[in-house]
Amino acid sequence: MSIQLIKRVSLFCLLLLLNLSVFSQKIPYGNNPQAGKYISVGDAKIYYEIYGKGEPLVLLHGGVYGYIDEFEPFINRLSEKFQVICIATRGHGKSEIGTEPFTYKQRAEDAYKVIRSITKDSVIIIGFSDGGFSGLKFASLYPETVKKLIAIGVADKPNDPSAKKFDYSIPGLMKYDSTFFSSRLKLMPEPGRWGECLSKLNKLYNDDFVSKETFEKIKCPVLVMSGDRDAYNSLEKVVTCAKAIPGSQLSIIPGCNHVVFLCNFPAVWESVKPFLSIE
Repeated sequence: MSIQLIKRVSLFCLLLLLNLSVFSQKIPYGNNPQAGKYISVGDAKIYYEIYGKGEPLVLLHGGVYGYIDEFEPFINRLSEKFQVICIATRGHGKSEIGTEPFTYKQRAEDAYKVIRSITKDSVIIIGFSDGGFSGLKFASLYPETVKKLIAIGVADKPNDPSAKKFDYSIPGLMKYDSTFFSSRLKLMPEPGRWGECLSKLNKLYNDDFVSKETFEKIKCPVLVMSGDRDAYNSLEKVVTCAKAIPGSQLSIIPGCNHVVFLCNFPAVWESVKPFLSIE
């Protein structure tokens, strides 16, 4: 083998290794300068990221623990077919907290403003937990804007003063997992207001409700999904939610808790695929 050929082979191998290195790098979902943008919604700036091209699909993450990065397994697959719009809820990650009380109506309105700044088309929404309730509220308020909705980790949430109260606090969360929440604080533009944000979240979860008054206004196809061991939502209330939404479908993932897509993503994906007409 000639020296010139050896040099060419060596150069090819080097380029191949560099390309493999690039492709193997993990995308920093939720903190990606190449994909991230902000929009002002009045009293706060909301952060979002966009991946892929095609029909617009919106992801609404969970609360307190949740953020854009929890949807990594979804984004990796959905971005092959859809324009995936990942919205960071107020007080989570890189979004600001704002000055107004948190409500599901406010979350829906924030999402609507983000979506309309990107596209005038109707969208598909996938929401989990907090984001699932926000998605249900969104579909009831803006029925012309939603083609399909997948609501994961939701249930009938009526106005019930006797329901168990949430009491998230900085000491409690830091004791539970200081490393995780310290990393979340590093993303926040207003980390000094985290305690205030948790108080707003407690009030949202304890006082706001999403029930029949919301479900009966939803016009789009809906897939309600839950784990059968969800500690936050009883199966009875999950079924009540699904039955109250006209024409909805129900998917129960056996052996899974609240975060079903981290418990058994293959089962979740097999439920999602036919609903979204993915081959």
